[in-house]
Amino acid sequence: MADAIEGRARELIEAKNFCHVATNGKDGRPDTAVVWVSTDGQDVLLNGAEGRTWPANLRRDPRTKLTIVNLQNPYEYVAVEGDAVEVTPEGADEHIDFLAKKYLDHDSYKFKAPGEIRLLVRVRPLRTSVWGGG
Repeated sequence: MADAIEGRARELIEAKNFCHVATNGKDGRPDTAVVWVSTDGQDVLLNGAEGRTWPANLRRDPRTKLTIVNLQNPYEYVAVEGDAVEVTPEGADEHIDFLAKKYLDHDSYKFKAPGEIRLLVRVRPLRTSVWGGG
């Protein structure tokens, strides 16, 4: 059963904070990446590119843990345990433009390499916790 993204958890995800994505590598060792993040209120939305390690890891093993740290107070963060329920190019270009506006105040993502295929990653939260903040 999915856990809702609401309250302070949603505020931290919607703010200009970065997301640490933990995945399981091919050899079983943990792999982490720092990415931009958003939410639609139900799922946590990430954006990557074809050929990068972390989306490939999620295709093979959808289990993940996300940590979104408050840049204004690094002792406050939201932790999301969940599963990648979708890794798709559909909607990914529009999503990266949305994130470019959020993080860079640019109307579109200007760093896409020629031939690069963007990926929208949808993580369904199973457990969401907010820590710190005091």
